[in-house]
Amino acid sequence: MNNTPPLLGEQIATPIGPYLGAHMPTAGGHACALTAGHGIGCEAVQIFTASPRQWRAPELKEETILAWRQALAECGTKKTIAHDSYLINLAAPPGSEVLAKSRAAFRAEIERAEALGLDFLVSHPGAHGGDGEDVGIARLIESLDILHAETAGAKVRVALETTAGQGTYLGGRFEHLTRILNGVKDPERLAVCLDTCHIFAAGYDIRTPAGYEETMAQFDRIIGLPWLQVVHANDSAKPFGSHADRHAHIGEGEIGLEAFRRLVNDPRLAGLPIIVETPDSETMHEVNVRRLRELIAA
Repeated sequence: MNNTPPLLGEQIATPIGPYLGAHMPTAGGHACALTAGHGIGCEAVQIFTASPRQWRAPELKEETILAWRQALAECGTKKTIAHDSYLINLAAPPGSEVLAKSRAAFRAEIERAEALGLDFLVSHPGAHGGDGEDVGIARLIESLDILHAETAGAKVRVALETTAGQGTYLGGRFEHLTRILNGVKDPERLAVCLDTCHIFAAGYDIRTPAGYEETMAQFDRIIGLPWLQVVHANDSAKPFGSHADRHAHIGEGEIGLEAFRRLVNDPRLAGLPIIVETPDSETMHEVNVRRLRELIAA
């Protein structure tokens, strides 16, 4: 693609591995996600800044922000990420209640992420609802341009997530993302989040060494690896090409353990957060983060 993204120097210059982490619950307060994540070995933490199943959310209280910043300093978490609400669809039909609510809710997502000083806000590209990919992508670009203008100066970058391509969802092909990145007025406000379960379900076979390399080569050729700033490491409960978004524990699904060994040892992903979003977070996040860490070559 033509646009050149801002590079994170850490990703290019520092000979380190990825930052492993998990999507942590915020029960008890946002800061609890950091402390609980630190307790299970997370170097990166992803959260919901508000309920993912409600349109409206209260503004973050000052004490919440201060507690987050204090926990961040104490835990030394390297990367912090939010995932937006599941209700948001920035590609919804114009004039619809869903589009209006989505834009308002996403602006609030950016504002909360910015208040906490997060690195990235992960968002699904949305669904065109039967109007076709071209129309849906154009609507998403328009939404992002409006929201970028309304939140001028915000440092948090929106990481557009690859999807399983279910139904009319955008993001199931790498080409969708490059069109969005090329279409917005402020591409430097964006990044890409690659979800292993999603791309596998969408038809990118990463199970074998050759398949993994071909997928990464396609990503680089179509989008450009410097745009990749967040990785979601999830095995898939559904078969290859199923277009079904069903996460499984690392090594226990259709993708298998060896693909994740290649992922965490890929030098191209050095310095990036690799986040598990697997089921049974209270009992299994620690297990899945440990599995990934044990796969890293000594």
